[in-house]
Amino acid sequence: MTENKKEFLVDFVIRHLWHKFSRMYNQKASEYDMTISSGFILLNVDKEGTPSTQLGPKMGMEPTSLSRTLKAMEEKGLIYRKSDDIDKRKVLIFLTDEGVEKRRLARDFVLNFNHTLMESIPNGKLKTFFEVAVKLDASVDLELSKLQIKSSINE
Repeated sequence: MTENKKEFLVDFVIRHLWHKFSRMYNQKASEYDMTISSGFILLNVDKEGTPSTQLGPKMGMEPTSLSRTLKAMEEKGLIYRKSDDIDKRKVLIFLTDEGVEKRRLARDFVLNFNHTLMESIPNGKLKTFFEVAVKLDASVDLELSKLQIKSSINE
């Protein structure tokens, strides 16, 4: 990055980095006929099944995008849906054998990449990074709550 004013904005740097991460993960996922979204879904489905309603908020996906991605994954044979035995209104997502294999590939890539990152950044700086990330998360939560209050007042 070259030095100019926008690169000293926290949200610009985060968005810039996430765009690069996203491109890298999508390129790797495409080698296995997947997307970053399907890979993250595979990583977030529990062995006992995961309610589809939990996946969207966990991953920051809108319901329509999640539905479309789940449908594509089901068509590719990576997941299947099953009604909960107790509450028939609840739909659980499970991995197929192929989904489990693709999950392993996704997990290995993510862990290897993170290992590479952690080896290239000194421990003290990583600790500081995570401390800053927690503060950023709290600041965004606070700003979101202000916006929601303002929005409810205007309605």
